Amino acid sequence: MNIREDCSYTRTHQWMREENGTALVGITDYAQSQLGGIVFINLPEAGDTVTAGEPFGEVESTKVVSEVHSPVSGTVRAVNEPLADEPERINEDPYEAWFIEVEDVTGTAELLTAQEYRAYLGQLAGEKPDGIG
Repeated sequence: MNIREDCSYTRTHQWMREENGTALVGITDYAQSQLGGIVFINLPEAGDTVTAGEPFGEVESTKVVSEVHSPVSGTVRAVNEPLADEPERINEDPYEAWFIEVEDVTGTAELLTAQEYRAYLGQLAGEKPDGIG
């Protein structure tokens, strides 16, 4: 399981990485592995607002449709448009296949460090999660 040290994580399996004063947001390697083959993604538009802990989009896989929750509050600066045509890129490298870039960040959900997220995943061992949201 790939857990990047330069990201913060949520218990709903989203990651956030600060870059140049903005926050890139996506789903974790754990989430994409639980979902299986991702076939569709529904994301907000640039200019939309997102709220920490609230859903901002959906990911559809061959198994399930799951909401994606924002780890931060702010304004969507950019959307990773190529994911609309190539959602399988999320399965290939979930940390480079970011979903949205958020600016004017005003709040965060309860975020975990990489070490805390590893420990959280350890607690989930043996449980079968029914989605990522």
